[in-house]
Amino acid sequence: MANPTVATGGAANKIVVIGGGVAGSYIAKSLQFHGNVTLIDPKEYFEIPWASLRGMVEPTFAERSLIQHKHYLTSSRLIVSNAIGISDSEILLSEGRSIPYNYLVIATGHDDQVPKTRSERLKQYQSENEKIKAAASILIVGGGPTGVELAGEIAVDFPEKKITLVHSGYRLVEFLGPKASKKTLDWLKSRHVEVKLDQTVNLEDVADCSNGTKLYTTSAGETIKADCHFLCTGKPLASSWLKGTILKDRLDELGRLIVDENLRVRGRKNIFAIGDITNVKEMKQGYLAKKQASVAAKNLQLLIRGGDESKMTTYKMSSSHKAIVSLGRHDAVAQLHLTTMIGLIPGLIKSKDLFVGKTRKELDLDSRD
Repeated sequence: MANPTVATGGAANKIVVIGGGVAGSYIAKSLQFHGNVTLIDPKEYFEIPWASLRGMVEPTFAERSLIQHKHYLTSSRLIVSNAIGISDSEILLSEGRSIPYNYLVIATGHDDQVPKTRSERLKQYQSENEKIKAAASILIVGGGPTGVELAGEIAVDFPEKKITLVHSGYRLVEFLGPKASKKTLDWLKSRHVEVKLDQTVNLEDVADCSNGTKLYTTSAGETIKADCHFLCTGKPLASSWLKGTILKDRLDELGRLIVDENLRVRGRKNIFAIGDITNVKEMKQGYLAKKQASVAAKNLQLLIRGGDESKMTTYKMSSSHKAIVSLGRHDAVAQLHLTTMIGLIPGLIKSKDLFVGKTRKELDLDSRD
């Protein structure tokens, strides 16, 4: 199918961004004074993802990490809805109406089922906090960054709780190196978290005890008693809806959109994809999603001005495997260029505020509100 001719006049600069996570929110903000920007997102707020687990142990923390889209998109249109279709010139929404575009950015990331409104999400955090407080024993399923960070948050704020973490892999946080995994395991054990590796839990087969405690069975036949559980395994990509669109042939075998060096969907002149939804071969982290948003925004601004496509910015993939995983309020494990460390020093970088103040400043919001 031929690509549409993209006009560069002011009236033709209809830019639609689908997805209000890190990548989508940042590019929508970057472009809001360069065209008629519309952000389509199923929720009315942006949630700082790397701060979400703190809200479970301290619900008031989420009041700063849940940001209404309209507070930073002062010159853009927000449509709270789900995109279900794409043609060469329009986006079809779940309620049946269509939104025209000249340029499109797809940033739907992972499928995270959260409430539509900020107030409902805050209530959800309060409910999760009450669930933690009421439990004497807690099972966490999944030993990636989410499961490890949740275990750390609970172990530090509620040291009296019995926490068991079950992970299907042979080591924790496998996207980091073995040294970081070992340091993380040792830290959790020092906080009396019981870690079971190379095992899974069938959450469909849970027995109830007379005292309200539940019995969980692992793939190794071990029995775990816990009052509640939290599932912290990976979420699927939010790309299944694309299979019935003009981009169905631009999905790889994992459901990711194939992009070129300029972050345009391969073979499309006016459609970009950024963030976790892309097939860019690098770790899927928030700071890299922001980097992709910055590059795509520059390229869109050039196209809108009618600039030479050959001068578009090339996205340089990160070859670094640096990352910081917080461990409660004070500690963290950091894998940097030349070393791996754990404790208060990396904790000072991330764990106290979880970059919430920094993120709010980047969105031109007061860092304290």
